[in-house]
Amino acid sequence: MNEMRLLDALDRHHQATLEVARRWPDGALRRQYHPLLSPMGWHVGHCSFIETLWVQGELLGEYEEIRRWQPLYQPELAYKPGRGSQLPDREVLLDWCMARHGENAAVLADPPLRVRSHRLLAEGYLARFLLQHYAQHLETLDYVRAQQALAEGRRAADAPAPPRRVGGFAELASGRYGIGTAGVEAYDNERRTHTIELDRVRLAREPVTNGQYQAFMDAGGYQTPDHWDRDGWRWCSSGRFRGPATWKHDADGARLELTPDGLIPWRADRAVTGLSHYEAAAFAHWAGGRLPHEYEWEAAARGGLLEGTGEAWEWCAKAFHPYPGFTPFPYNEYSVPWFDGRHFVMRGASPWTRTAVRRPGFRNFYTRDVRHTFAGLRLAAPARGAPD
Repeated sequence: MNEMRLLDALDRHHQATLEVARRWPDGALRRQYHPLLSPMGWHVGHCSFIETLWVQGELLGEYEEIRRWQPLYQPELAYKPGRGSQLPDREVLLDWCMARHGENAAVLADPPLRVRSHRLLAEGYLARFLLQHYAQHLETLDYVRAQQALAEGRRAADAPAPPRRVGGFAELASGRYGIGTAGVEAYDNERRTHTIELDRVRLAREPVTNGQYQAFMDAGGYQTPDHWDRDGWRWCSSGRFRGPATWKHDADGARLELTPDGLIPWRADRAVTGLSHYEAAAFAHWAGGRLPHEYEWEAAARGGLLEGTGEAWEWCAKAFHPYPGFTPFPYNEYSVPWFDGRHFVMRGASPWTRTAVRRPGFRNFYTRDVRHTFAGLRLAAPARGAPD
């Protein structure tokens, strides 16, 4: 992507956050619709704040505006349940975001001579970094919109299911495979690129569907401890969860699916979403398989073996971890705090994932209990004797 196209894309993503603030009244922008999700208005302001932090602060060394808003928009400084009440009025928020973005875009388009050799500007790194930050928060805003739709009981027109393809399993041959992203867009946790040895394995060509997950439920999957690991069964036996978080029912008992636009009719042939890692792993065990290692997933995706990689985020087997030679960049807190053994990797994308972060090497990560994302799974199985 050349520089002008990159800055245009950054502006479009910024404008998309502003559209959220323009669309919803002040009360909706301040409301926390889910305990793990910030209010929509906070995401709008946070995106412009982070852009300002890196362009005005880290690049130019000008921190006055940053210090003013840091207590609200710096995540570790702002208590999540209190973020909505601290937000400025909608018009003030919009004016501030537009003013900051105008200043920041001008700097990125024509940096002052004194900073043109700054490492953040090499190959357009900073603009790419900010573009991806916007993209991730726009998807999170879609998660918030889904919770808002649920709270309001909002219905939406049915969305067609993607066409089902060949199904079955594809075999990834044993051998050495390159892992990681070499391009300038790569986040630090995608680096450094390295080569790993993989055993032969079979991966399902498509993600698990609603209908397949219903079969797990019908077979007593939530009542059978043998399918769950110790932590998973402890979570399951709390009795709070008995199906995907995106599956709902209307007053007449008709099954619905939750999307950012509203509740739509449930369809058996759509990829299942709204699963925790615990549920994904339990289903895989019930089905006679397992979750893929993220290296298997990446190698298979790069080899063109996987279909439907944008239908749901796909939980992988192992915890989020640093690659060999990992170095934090451009700051420590993006990845390092989450190498804690509690965060697990998702690969792929959901239908609401922006292009900027759709790549085989991108690593999403959450704790195992998270269900508000549009996450499902794909089965892995031994090279011989796999369920088919």
